[in-house]
Amino acid sequence: MGDFLKRWLRGWSAPVKPATRPPPKRGLLTRIGRGLWTTAWIFVLISLFLVLILRWMPPPVSSIMAQNWLRAAWNDGATIRHQWMPYEKISPYAALAVIAGEDQRFPEHDGFDWIEIRQVLDDLEAGKPARGASTLSQQVAKNLFLWSGRDWVRKGLEAWFTVLLELFWSKQRILEVYLNIAEFGEYTFGAEAASRRFFDKPAAGLTIREAARLAAVLPNPRRYQVDRPSAYVLKRQRWIERQMWRLGGIAYLDRL
Repeated sequence: MGDFLKRWLRGWSAPVKPATRPPPKRGLLTRIGRGLWTTAWIFVLISLFLVLILRWMPPPVSSIMAQNWLRAAWNDGATIRHQWMPYEKISPYAALAVIAGEDQRFPEHDGFDWIEIRQVLDDLEAGKPARGASTLSQQVAKNLFLWSGRDWVRKGLEAWFTVLLELFWSKQRILEVYLNIAEFGEYTFGAEAASRRFFDKPAAGLTIREAARLAAVLPNPRRYQVDRPSAYVLKRQRWIERQMWRLGGIAYLDRL
C-alpha cells in the first residue's frame, strides 16, 4: 500500500507538458514568393516544351498570325494567307535575301548581333534616329511566341526564347521557320503564300529579284507593298540584290 501511495503521489507531482501550439501561418510575402517561384518554373517548363516540340513539328500558327486573325475577324473578316513549306521547297534565293536584308551575320552570332547592337547604341548617343537591331532568331522568337511592342517585359521574354532557339534549333531550322511565318503583306505570312499571291508561283520558283522584292518590304509590310513598290522598296530591293552577291550567292547558305 505504501508503494502504491508513493507512485500515486509521484504521478501528481510530475511536470505538466505544455500544450503544443499550431505552427504559425506563413506570411503573405512568403506565399506570394512561393507562388511566383512556382509560376516561373511552370513558364520555364512550358517554354522548353514548346521550343523542343517545334524543333521538328511545323508550327500550326504563330502568335502574330493569331493576333492578325483576331484583328481580321473583328474588323473586316479578311482571310489569313499562309501555307507551310519545308526549307528544301523554298527558293534558296528567298533564304539568302532575308539574310542579306535582315541579318548578314546570322551564321556567326549566338542569337544577338552584338556588333550591330553596339552600333545602334553609338548612333543613339550621336543623336541619330533609332533603328532596329533584331536578328532573325529574335524575330522568330517574337513572331512565334510573343506580341508586338517595345515594352521591357516583351523584350525580356524575346531574349529568353532567343536563347532557347539558339540552344535547341539549328540555324537552318530557325531560317526555315522564319521563311514560313514572316509577314510579307497584310494578312500574308510565309514565303509560299506571298509568292503565290504576288508572283502567282510557288516559293520554289522565286528568282533573285522576286526574292529581293519580298525581303525589301520586311521592315514594315503594312507600309511597303510587294505588288505596288514605292521608290524606297525598289531601292532597297536593288541594295539587297547587291548584298546577296557580296555574300557570295547561295553558296553562303552552306555555312548554316
